[in-house]
Amino acid sequence: MKMPYFLLLLVGLPLGAAIAEVATPLAADPVMEERLKALGQDLRCLVCQNQSLADSNAPLAEDLRQVIREQFRLGKNDDQVRGFLVERYGDFVLYKPPLKGSTLPLWLGPFALLALGLGVLVVLLRKRGHKQPLAPTPDAKAQERARKLLDQDP
Repeated sequence: MKMPYFLLLLVGLPLGAAIAEVATPLAADPVMEERLKALGQDLRCLVCQNQSLADSNAPLAEDLRQVIREQFRLGKNDDQVRGFLVERYGDFVLYKPPLKGSTLPLWLGPFALLALGLGVLVVLLRKRGHKQPLAPTPDAKAQERARKLLDQDP
């Protein structure tokens, strides 16, 4: 006997609600939350790496947001908080790392890879243009023989 789908639904809904995470409450100060959102857009989630700190739901991202809130409560401005996080986690925490010796590969790497790819493409295209034909051209005797064979009546 098949179990009715509504029984699965009745069992599954409370289970799903029990597993779901509770949303973290916003700070009591809405101005602080706006500052946090604005600053969080410039910072990278260290776990997700492709999400901003403001957009990430990772537990580490929430911990970092709490650290930022604490820094705000200490009276630090956005640049001081950003500096604190860079000192602690390195330039990787920034979506737009500054141009300096240690971040030069991040800035020049894409252009170097593009130049390398174009160089390989040019070399391959030049090699392809200089290749010998697949079948050698017949010499004069072979051409004359072929012409005679084609001219014969069947």
